[in-house]
Amino acid sequence: MGVLLRILVAAGLAADAYVHWVFAPDMDPGPNAPSGVIPGDVLFQAQAIVAAVAGLLVLAWARRWTYAIAFLVAASAVGALLLYYYVDVGRLGPIPAMHDPSWYAEKTISGVGEGVAALAALIGFFTVNRNREDEDPFPANGTPQFDRMR
Repeated sequence: MGVLLRILVAAGLAADAYVHWVFAPDMDPGPNAPSGVIPGDVLFQAQAIVAAVAGLLVLAWARRWTYAIAFLVAASAVGALLLYYYVDVGRLGPIPAMHDPSWYAEKTISGVGEGVAALAALIGFFTVNRNREDEDPFPANGTPQFDRMR
């Protein structure tokens, strides 16, 4: 089940990263951007990069901390997607007004990917072998236990 969770988290975050990267140019405010606001394209590019890194971390190391990072990235992304779909919150400090009441295929792909990644990361966080994190790779008997199967 561990490999399946890792793949679900990574695939969901990959979908999120892809959609955000592709749509980043559409979020460029251009020369009319208000001062003191982070441009939407920069936010979308940052989300894409963070999602990709979080997915790679889970693939490389299935640890509680990597699942926690992946959960935070995915859950915050799906939360923002739903918030900005249903509520026009306007500008929030340096974050521009991003209300988008329309729904389209790419938003569905991103939302489903983020949701699947968040759920799989949460399950992974609670089911990953906690003892494996605390194992000493060089025990007193001198026999390394890097990939010891349980």
